[in-house]
Amino acid sequence: MKPLSIFIKTLTITNKSSKMSAKKSIYDIEINSLQGKPINLSLFKGKKILFVNVASKCGFTPQYKELQKLHNIYEESLVVIGVPCNQFGKQEPGNSSEINEFCQVNYGVSFLITEKISVKGKEQHPLYSWLTNKNENGRKNSSVKWNFQKYLLNEDGELIDYYYSITSPTSSKIKKHL
Repeated sequence: MKPLSIFIKTLTITNKSSKMSAKKSIYDIEINSLQGKPINLSLFKGKKILFVNVASKCGFTPQYKELQKLHNIYEESLVVIGVPCNQFGKQEPGNSSEINEFCQVNYGVSFLITEKISVKGKEQHPLYSWLTNKNENGRKNSSVKWNFQKYLLNEDGELIDYYYSITSPTSSKIKKHL
């Protein structure tokens, strides 16, 4: 009977590792652009990605300027992705065209902006479920506290760290990873 129990243990370990390796990658998540077109996140393999939940009527909104600066300086190695959200103080009330116009007119934004989503709660988008859940990202649990919270991923799509709104996009805390 010992050989059978060893076989069962080996089978159990193999099944557990198979489930672990089937964990969803950031590149498997579907999200649309502000214009409603699907964004293929796997196109960004080999580059770092900075996800930022953004809002046009927030005290942190001037960070758009610094996000654009990061985009301009690190364009070859970093993808900045703004993710509009209206869950904090209803500070992103606009529709897609209003958000797009605001970003371009006021900050000259040319980095990628997604559709407006929920970053927390029952309607949380799968992107933010992955970013905030250690079981999905393999690194850390977090919760989005306010607009302009940042999540930095490495070239392999793994979470490096997250930064609260008060951390400037051009802070040394972020730039040391770029």
